[in-house]
Amino acid sequence: MTETDRYAYPQRVLHWLVAGVVLLSLASGITLGLLGFEGAMERLGRGGTDLLYTAHKSLGVAILALMTVRLVVRFLYVVPDHDPPLHPFQRILSTAVHHLLYLALLAQPLLGWAATASGDFPVQFLHWRLPGIVPVNEALSERLFVLHGWLGLAILGLVALHIAGALFHWLIRRDGVMERMSLF
Repeated sequence: MTETDRYAYPQRVLHWLVAGVVLLSLASGITLGLLGFEGAMERLGRGGTDLLYTAHKSLGVAILALMTVRLVVRFLYVVPDHDPPLHPFQRILSTAVHHLLYLALLAQPLLGWAATASGDFPVQFLHWRLPGIVPVNEALSERLFVLHGWLGLAILGLVALHIAGALFHWLIRRDGVMERMSLF
């Protein structure tokens, strides 16, 4: 595989940074979703619960920042052609999953930010408190948190499809698709 067959190095680094942050965010979000606030308080105490919520919010802000940079980088660098070309169905599925992931990973942190702010909860990145992007509205907050949870599950499904496709190309087709995005 030549360098022209691979994604540019900034694209590859951002891909793997986003992947790591998304997996941590999904893990913390699923934990919060399963435990709920009371369950987290019961099992983790006040300090552990605050840490988990702050980590989840910080990961969301990091995803929003990384995905914004990734979107800019996506327009700056050429996407290499598949060699050999993908079957039309695989190309359509791959493109759909990638575009939906981009959209979902930009929308999800904004949805979480709006849900948090409208519920009058602190919106945090590490130890910095960020401004709310919508006014306080308890009913809106509840609806947005439900949508945030559903979109999280959709992201989990898209990530699973993305990983399944990568494993298919790596282990079954052995067509070099994995090497296009590998760091080394």
